[in-house]
Amino acid sequence: MNIISKGILSLLLTISASIVMAQEAAPKMPVDEETKLITYKEVVPVQGTKLELFNRAVEWINKNYKNPADVTRVRNPETGLIELIHRIDLSYDDKGVNRSGGIVDYTLRLEMKDGRYRYTITGFNLKQASRIPIEKWLDKTDKAYTPAWDHYLYQLDDYTKKLIENLKKGMQPPVAKKPDTW
Repeated sequence: MNIISKGILSLLLTISASIVMAQEAAPKMPVDEETKLITYKEVVPVQGTKLELFNRAVEWINKNYKNPADVTRVRNPETGLIELIHRIDLSYDDKGVNRSGGIVDYTLRLEMKDGRYRYTITGFNLKQASRIPIEKWLDKTDKAYTPAWDHYLYQLDDYTKKLIENLKKGMQPPVAKKPDTW
């Protein structure tokens, strides 16, 4: 093998290793400074009264969860608070077969006020014999660390970002229908 071929091969191996390493690195998870828990939180300005936003949130929950009554823990129109607990099914690829990686519970808290609402998504816990906070997966020095943790964090981050995007769409004011002028 000549020097050019060795150089090209070395470059390709370096690029391949960089791509694999980039794919394996854990995503930057939002960690609350006080609680030290992974927490997605935002105040979203939107047109509507507290009650209108509450009703939109209930409608969104009813459309997006198979059993909305089961996941909802609090629905209080007076305070504008809705709290639900749901789960995310994790998976991994085992030689072309999709396998279960576990179930992670999370809490979604929606708080409505006139002209805005706040969502807080936190309390991610892996369901096992006892619940394990997934913040453990952020510690690469943990003796139990495995690269699968990074893969699961990507799944959780992707799921949560899609959930937030879907929530924001669902909380928009309804489009006024044009009157039927036949």
